[in-house]
Amino acid sequence: MNKEQLTAAIASKTGSTKKEAQDFLDAYIDVLTDALADNDNDDSGIQLAGFGSLTVKDRKATTGRNPRTGEVIQIPAKKVVKFSPAKKLKDAVNG
Repeated sequence: MNKEQLTAAIASKTGSTKKEAQDFLDAYIDVLTDALADNDNDDSGIQLAGFGSLTVKDRKATTGRNPRTGEVIQIPAKKVVKFSPAKKLKDAVNG
């Protein structure tokens, strides 16, 4: 499902227009992005009951290899977003 299909599904489910659903979805994505970007010191992240949680984790710097040349390269440390599905979502997906 892409963003356009998701917008259409939200509009259908809520009885709103596609424009209103698009505005809602864009605002929702902005709020999640801002919350995760500002979540540097808090390990709690975002919890959505029945769906799952999004947290920001630190990934350590590592050493890798360029597959073409075999040259050793340094892969820098960075922050990544981790999604953990809720039990209700896992159960729905697994039947």
